[in-house]
Amino acid sequence: MDRYFPYGETETAYLAGRDKRLAEAIDRIGPLERRVNPDLFAALVEAILGQQISTAAARTVRARLLAKAGAFTPEALIACPPEELQSCGISFRKAGYLRSAAQAVRSGALDIPALANLTDEQVIEALTRLPGIGRWTGEMLLIFSLMRPNVVSYGDLGIRRGMMRLYRHKELPRERFQRYCRRYAPYGSTASLYLWAIAGQDDW
Repeated sequence: MDRYFPYGETETAYLAGRDKRLAEAIDRIGPLERRVNPDLFAALVEAILGQQISTAAARTVRARLLAKAGAFTPEALIACPPEELQSCGISFRKAGYLRSAAQAVRSGALDIPALANLTDEQVIEALTRLPGIGRWTGEMLLIFSLMRPNVVSYGDLGIRRGMMRLYRHKELPRERFQRYCRRYAPYGSTASLYLWAIAGQDDW
């Protein structure tokens, strides 16, 4: 059964009370559903697979890898030699990233259950120690796997575009971005969902 990022009237009412333009956007767009994957390792695998390729291509590669490995677990990926990973359409570099992540989890260098007890920044720090994982990927995993409530990524082009459209800005310096983030807190992740929706509407 699909799961979606958890938010409701508490979050939207708070954001609407803090920001008139966002209130109008929430009313105009209505409820949003964004799928989440509570299995952090599987979500990490999918994040690596999706780097620098289209959504359709990532879906194809994911299906091939799942058929080959049988499951997105550290043990299953370690059991796949690099050439088998590459036969799924995965680059040599990404195959290395996948195996490094799997080995880190199996060795305990990355303790996935322990991440639940860390702050957002500590989670990002732990994840970005892995080859091929940058801050943006860490932030997306915070939202769409760990379901953290207050993540707004400056590194996400869609979020920045949505914010610029919403507030009619031609430029978005980090200081201005952070000012809006403080306004959204502690429900920045819900605001992010709406900013993505705004960015995807040409008639906004």
